[in-house]
Amino acid sequence: MKVLVAVKRVVDYNVKVRPLSDGSSVDLNNVKMSINPFCEIAVEEAVRLKEQGVATEVVAVSVGPQQAQEQIRTSLALGADRGILVNTDAALEPLAIAKCLKALCDKESPDLVILGKQAIDGDNNQTGQMLAALAGYPQGTFASEVNIADGSVKVTREVDGGLQTVDLKLPVVVTTDLRLNEPRYASLPNIMKAKKKPLDTVTTDELGVDIAPRTQLLKVEPPAERAAGIIVEDVAQLMDKLRNEAKVI
Repeated sequence: MKVLVAVKRVVDYNVKVRPLSDGSSVDLNNVKMSINPFCEIAVEEAVRLKEQGVATEVVAVSVGPQQAQEQIRTSLALGADRGILVNTDAALEPLAIAKCLKALCDKESPDLVILGKQAIDGDNNQTGQMLAALAGYPQGTFASEVNIADGSVKVTREVDGGLQTVDLKLPVVVTTDLRLNEPRYASLPNIMKAKKKPLDTVTTDELGVDIAPRTQLLKVEPPAERAAGIIVEDVAQLMDKLRNEAKVI
């Protein structure tokens, strides 16, 4: 069984993001980049499936600039077998990424596609669902448990009311939630081995994909600073402020 796992290059979650001085975009100059945390969970799940003997090959895919090879190499160090970079410097929307992944699915014919449920930069939570729709695959989103047997996948989903289990026929798209697993760290020997693993590069033109944006980014600005809180002396003062200042009661 072949598993295709998508990884996205994003600003490291420990970095405080700032807009450019002209407000045109996010300042990415000299900023540490890493794999999107939800994508790390997707890679870990794919590697575990291979270790269990369920999967025979794990292919890590990223859509983005040439520097995204770094995130693919990290995925290879974590246990993926080979990588594919869809090289483009364009600002990509979820639909464009889904189209690129769909073209790769047509080429690679994976049995399982695993993605993070969302990226911490755009926070859109759209790519997996769009890919499933474009490819005609069933989908199991927000997965907290994945079990594969007899050509089907049972996905336990985290929904508002608790947990929901769906039974899906392969090939299938799964998007990962936080409680699915705990990603491992790449060891130094595996990092060295990853340098020798194959990594192919294709362009969006070679895939025949239209990545033209459907929306326009007008402005990026930081959220307004919150006013400092105050300490009230007693309940009466608290009630007075809630009633007359905050006007919430």
